[in-house]
Amino acid sequence: MTQEPTSAIVELKDVGKRYGDGPQILDRVSFSARSGDFITLIGPSGCGKSTILRLICGLNPASSGQILVDGAAAGSVEDLSFVFQEPTLLPWLNVARNVELPQRIKGTGDAERSRTASRVLELVGLSDRADYYPRQLSGGQKMRVSIARALSVSPRILLLDEPFGALDEMTRDHLNEELLGIRQQLGWTAFFVTHSVPEAVFLSNRILIMSANPGRIHDEVKVDLPYPRTVETRASESYQRLVGEVSRILRSVEDLSR
Repeated sequence: MTQEPTSAIVELKDVGKRYGDGPQILDRVSFSARSGDFITLIGPSGCGKSTILRLICGLNPASSGQILVDGAAAGSVEDLSFVFQEPTLLPWLNVARNVELPQRIKGTGDAERSRTASRVLELVGLSDRADYYPRQLSGGQKMRVSIARALSVSPRILLLDEPFGALDEMTRDHLNEELLGIRQQLGWTAFFVTHSVPEAVFLSNRILIMSANPGRIHDEVKVDLPYPRTVETRASESYQRLVGEVSRILRSVEDLSR
């Protein structure tokens, strides 16, 4: 079983964001995440879900409010990783070399980079593809490589911005199960963005539903389904009830945003 979350690891306090003289993207966003949480952000397009991830990791600064990661300012903590919507693999590097890239940038030695790449590729089930190039991989395999690359730096926090959005439903469901299996072994805290209600319910212990114009936290749904979650989870009455609950809230939010 995944360890129950205990201590706060990320805090957003009245966070606002706008780019230059543009419209307000986020307004007074406040929430905290405990170590071990799997938090999914869901809401209408343009409500600022991806912006929140970029603020947490320090890629962009907040315009107002405060973001703390392990009690320090966002951007000053190194043990987090970002998985983007596209795998963004370098086509001239094989799978192993793509996975090693973050450690190469940090100046890690060859032997340690190789050991780490082997370990994380085994975690994502791609040990037999280490010498392949991106053009030789399926979409799901490319995303596995992207996740392995993110895990190569042993993050405590993993930020995932619609990583499975372009995949077919069967592949997505399978990768959802694999992702939770890896999390059960490594224990990182996750922030996940998706437009899929079933995916949000399957993965998360907390779902933050956002409204738009500007982006705010409209509601939170606690997901009390036990881990590990499997294909049987999706067939359960509790799962279907939660999918219906989140869908109803999201529909009301989208009606307000029109």
